[in-house]
This record gives sequence, structure tokens and C-alpha cells, in this order.
Amino acid sequence: MKITVKMFALAKQLVQADEVCVTLPDQATLADLKRALREQHPALDSLAAHWMFAIDGEYAGDADQLHEQADVACIPPVSGG
Repeated sequence: MKITVKMFALAKQLVQADEVCVTLPDQATLADLKRALREQHPALDSLAAHWMFAIDGEYAGDADQLHEQADVACIPPVSGG
């Protein structure tokens, strides 16, 4: 299945795109997606310890399963005060 991931802030800068497309096997999890993103875009390694993901508008964990039409967002760490 193909999953399109919306990228924001630093993640968007690192991949130089608003979104990226990843091909995964059926029944893939968020952990599978993260692994594939890091393989396709090694620059994202710097975010991997702190990035968060949302699937269909809800924060997701590594065990959450993806589906073909999933609305996936990569949310990098932010700072502010």
C-alpha cells in the first residue's frame, strides 16, 4: 500500500517537500512507516527520537496499524516559550 505522509516544520525542511510517499506491505504499522521513512530520508534520523505521528487526526503509537487512505502527519519536535 502507498501511504502519503504530510511533513511539517523541520521534517519538511529535511526532506525538502510538503509530503512524501512510502510504499509499505498491507497491515503495516506506524513502526514500519517510521523505519521506511528513515531509510528513504536519512536526514530524518536527527528527529527520530522525538518525532510524533498522527493517523486520521489522532496521535498514534508504533503498534497502530495503517490503512491505504490513512491521513498521516509527521510532527517534529517544536520549541518555543
